[in-house]
Amino acid sequence: MPNNSKKKLLILAAVLALIVTFKVLNLGQYLNLAYLKDSQVTFLAYYHEHQVVTIAIYMLIYITATALSLPGAAILTLAGGALFGLVTGTIVISFASTIGATLACIVSRYLLQGWVQEKFGDKLTKINKGIEEEGAFYLFTLRLVPIFPFFIINLVMGLTKIPIKTFYWVSQLGMLPATLVFVNAGRELGKIDSLSGILSPGLLFSFVLLGIFPLAAKKILNRVRKTRSE
Repeated sequence: MPNNSKKKLLILAAVLALIVTFKVLNLGQYLNLAYLKDSQVTFLAYYHEHQVVTIAIYMLIYITATALSLPGAAILTLAGGALFGLVTGTIVISFASTIGATLACIVSRYLLQGWVQEKFGDKLTKINKGIEEEGAFYLFTLRLVPIFPFFIINLVMGLTKIPIKTFYWVSQLGMLPATLVFVNAGRELGKIDSLSGILSPGLLFSFVLLGIFPLAAKKILNRVRKTRSE
């Protein structure tokens, strides 16, 4: 068997092993708001004593979950906001989410072409057309306005001809505004210690941002497209 094929099989086996481990150990039970709130004090105490280690572990978990297209990215982002605050949380999550997304794209491109084609072939046709017509700007649009879930974008983009470097920087730039909004929501959620906290102005504002951001981004992008076509 050629070395290339052996490497692909080993990587595929590792990916499958990680996914099976996630399912068998039921690790998804920890990716919910209830667990986040119950463990908040413990996480914060550990973070204050071991900041670098905590950030490294968090990034590893986030990158792995995103690279394997596992559920829970939104909860992890909220947790990052509650744990690290707005500035540190945004920086850490911006890099972790982009690295994970890029790894998912690479795995799709070199290992999962058949499976992705079968599962998301209808999305691929539309995205390929968008890439041909608008190039990297189309990916930027997909990142700003969530027409498709991010994990689908990661996998389907692996089957296009977009360069990995372009995928990385466009994804990091395009996901940054949404990351900022989610981290801010997580920071506000982290402040809740009673039911009355749910009605706090900061948290309500964060939820408003979560709702209006995609609509605002869509309007801005439509104006940019109109300007480019003139």
